[in-house]
Amino acid sequence: MPEQPGAPTVPVPLPAGWGQSASGTLYDYIRVATFAIGPDGRIAQWSDRAAEFFGVPAAEAVGADPITAFVPRELWQRGRARLERVLAGEEWVGTAPYRDLAGAEHLAEVYAMPDSADGSATCMAVDLGRLRAVETDLAASEAVLGQTPTGFFLFDCELKLQRVNAAFAAGVGRSPAALQGLAPGDVFRPSDADRLLLALRKVLTGQEPVLDLRLSGPVRADHPAGARDEEQRTWAVSLYRLTAAGGRPIGVAGQVQDVTSRHIAEREAAGVRRSLALLNEASTHIGSTLDLETTAKELLDVIVPQFCDVATVDLYSALLTGESSPQGAHPESGELRRVAVSSVVGNAPSVLGSERGGVRVAEAGGTLCYPPRSPHARALRTGRSVVPQPGPDPLLRSTLVVPLVARDQVLGLVQLSRAIGSEPFDAREVAIAEELVARAAVCVDNARLYRREHERALILQRSLLPPGNPAASGLEIARRYLPSNNNTEVGGDWFDVIPLPGGRTALVIGDVMGRGLRAAVAMGQLRTAVRTLAMLDVDPADVLSALDEIARGLGNDDWADSGAELYLATCVYAVYDAVKQRCTFANAGHLPPVLLAPGEAARMLDVPPGLPLGVGGEPFEEVTVDLPEGAVLGLYTDGLVESRKHQLDEGLKAFRTSLTNGSDRLEELCDQVLDELNPHHGEDDIALLMAKVHALPKGSVGDWRLPPEPTSVAKAREAACGWLLERGLDELVDTCELLVSELVTNALRHGRGEIRLRLLRDRSMVCEVWDDAYAQPRQRRAQETDEGGRGLQLVSLLAERWGSRRTPKGKIVWFELSL
Repeated sequence: MPEQPGAPTVPVPLPAGWGQSASGTLYDYIRVATFAIGPDGRIAQWSDRAAEFFGVPAAEAVGADPITAFVPRELWQRGRARLERVLAGEEWVGTAPYRDLAGAEHLAEVYAMPDSADGSATCMAVDLGRLRAVETDLAASEAVLGQTPTGFFLFDCELKLQRVNAAFAAGVGRSPAALQGLAPGDVFRPSDADRLLLALRKVLTGQEPVLDLRLSGPVRADHPAGARDEEQRTWAVSLYRLTAAGGRPIGVAGQVQDVTSRHIAEREAAGVRRSLALLNEASTHIGSTLDLETTAKELLDVIVPQFCDVATVDLYSALLTGESSPQGAHPESGELRRVAVSSVVGNAPSVLGSERGGVRVAEAGGTLCYPPRSPHARALRTGRSVVPQPGPDPLLRSTLVVPLVARDQVLGLVQLSRAIGSEPFDAREVAIAEELVARAAVCVDNARLYRREHERALILQRSLLPPGNPAASGLEIARRYLPSNNNTEVGGDWFDVIPLPGGRTALVIGDVMGRGLRAAVAMGQLRTAVRTLAMLDVDPADVLSALDEIARGLGNDDWADSGAELYLATCVYAVYDAVKQRCTFANAGHLPPVLLAPGEAARMLDVPPGLPLGVGGEPFEEVTVDLPEGAVLGLYTDGLVESRKHQLDEGLKAFRTSLTNGSDRLEELCDQVLDELNPHHGEDDIALLMAKVHALPKGSVGDWRLPPEPTSVAKAREAACGWLLERGLDELVDTCELLVSELVTNALRHGRGEIRLRLLRDRSMVCEVWDDAYAQPRQRRAQETDEGGRGLQLVSLLAERWGSRRTPKGKIVWFELSL
């Protein structure tokens, strides 16, 4: 039936096995030509491949004589004879020379098939040179594939194995025939098969070749199921795409090399590099401070998780308290404290502090003692590493116990553990762990020695400071001392509150320049000297002058010549008189006092700074300031107001602001000042001494002036007794009457001018007698025949304390009675 115009063409199905081949066939690799010769001996048909083969188009070739057109002239006769026999019906296969259009001669293999029906012939010509080249390439490929010592495989476009050589088959433990048609998952273990399959697809889709793809697995032999696999091997695979002459992909080829030995060597080299990097990190990271706990944590920061999964550090408890020898007679039984724990394993009982094998395991900060026969006790006893057997902990696979040893002394131990899934510790890793712990042990020992010396110096320094809040007449005292935040050596900051006779109090604050034990000792010497001078009732300026001489004596020329440090210190010495509510200051290079008067902002007192103690050459000046009721006086050291990041002016301003806006309660005010200023500084020790003025109660002072005549003794007794009786101090009347009579009598005998009597009631009752004589009374032992000289002995026996001090116009003799 004729086809209707415009109707769709329905393809006629071909028989099975028939179909159109895609581009890229055998004919792309060899040159083939077909043509037909008619009965007249001339070319009747000329194909496109013939035109390409001979370089002559069909228009020129059809009708031409094939002998004269393509055969060399000298072979025309032989060629003509051969053509006539073919046309006569003789089939022929052989080689024949030919010349292309450019005149170049070639050799072709010709297959002539005559047609006896009409006397024509069909011919097929193949370029013999190209054919021989293909044969040579195939032979070379077969030789290389079969004889190369490296493995070779070929996957088709469906990623099935089409060809393998013997080396590859032997590497995976199978025969070449058994590998035909297998997928990657049939040859390699799943994880490696997935990686290989992904790489094959990438290469097949036209991406770059894949080089040095590492695959590993056991060598499988063709043995019954259930038999054990052989040793693990590692292969390096390089993949590249195979294409036909037309660019059509025909599969992926791969070259396989067994690199098991190289892989092991690389793994060992990588392990060595990691170990060296770990040791290098340990050298730079561990020991950045002189704190025991921080050093232990720095060790764990280095080794977890780079070296192990769980680690703990246990140190002898005695070590943390500063004892010289943390070990007893049996070091393995000593108490240890777990100072650091680090873990990347969740809920590990050995880390969280549970029962393990009947032994309590300490949490971080807890204490523990290991059983005498345990591996940990053996490590403490011998000072050598121990690899105990795996314990009941289901999360840990391998454990290593390494003692901390420094200067032949065991300080504690480090326990390192690896979780399930990790490799156990080998000999090389045990050596690395011992080296890491040895380096940490030196840092721990340095921190131990430093802590011991630091604690001793701190104890010495604190012992030289006044305990508690000392009492003072007319003053409420609050004081604070804070060591520096960075655990450096102790400083030379000190303060003192010294009760003086007559309702007076000496307030002292100072700072010895320098740090360490020498500074603490110098501070103690200067503080002792200040107390001695204060008890002699020396004026503030004279006290500083004497201290300056003492400081220069501490750092004399002999010490300076030997390279010893000179002693320099700053100091403020103030004496407050509770009766007059007046304070006299002298300053030796120290920061000025701060005064907070009621209703006013805090301000710095203008006290001439003077030179530091130990410099010498300049006198010190005194300044007297009246202090109103409720006023707050602040003395401090530079650690409170100065640091590397904050200028002194900023700190002083912040101090004044804190005082101005602070609490009315003195203790709370001290805490507020430290809370606001210390977080910004803390690089140096801080000493803060604050005093709040409270006026003496009304009627606390009795003051009389008496003429220099004998009747003044009776008047003094009468005035003193009446004053005591008015205040209900009847029990003191007899004693006071006797002692007042004695002191006024001495004033009449040794003085010439007006006599002054003053009684002061505070924490005790104080009696003072003024006269214009400069000679100080001296107690002496009277002989049996002496008529006098027993008055001061009587005063010394009956009074709680007594003494005398100079005044600009004479002296004062005083005694004190307990209430």
